[in-house]
Amino acid sequence: MSRLYFLTDGDEMVRRRAQVPKGAVVEAWPDLVGGGTYWVGEESKALLDAVGEPLRPHLVVPAERVPIFYGPRLDDIESLPREESLRARALSAHGIAIAWVTIDRHGHRAKHDPAGPADPVFHLRRAGGGAGHVWRRFDTRGDAVVWAGEHWPDEPEAAEWAQGIPAEDFEDLLRRHAVRA
Repeated sequence: MSRLYFLTDGDEMVRRRAQVPKGAVVEAWPDLVGGGTYWVGEESKALLDAVGEPLRPHLVVPAERVPIFYGPRLDDIESLPREESLRARALSAHGIAIAWVTIDRHGHRAKHDPAGPADPVFHLRRAGGGAGHVWRRFDTRGDAVVWAGEHWPDEPEAAEWAQGIPAEDFEDLLRRHAVRA
């Protein structure tokens, strides 16, 4: 089971990030609410831990508790970001789920200019990857259910995904699924 980690010693994380081997990528997402804190996935934490004593996370969340919906038109798979990075990115903005929205149900490619890190629609691709991808973060299960009904009304998989999100909102996710270290 993969995990996502909330690190509260941002200075130490940044110091270690500079020490990881060249070519290795630590994907750390600053928490938009808590200054100097970061969300990282399993691979990124392992890279950080390899250059010192293991970092002690404040919270640990099972990765599968932050579900991703890819939909039926998934494309450019080789440039998809690591799922742990997507999930950590969602948690950094206190989201609970993510959907791939690069291509809509009509086959049109999304165009979006994010207004900032808190924008629920954002771009993310694999480091060094080719095609870019557009994603939609959901802060509540209710938002995801409405979105699925509006954007994929003929896809029962979308409705099932949204209704199956394992938390109502970020606080519920932490209360029900996070482990405090």
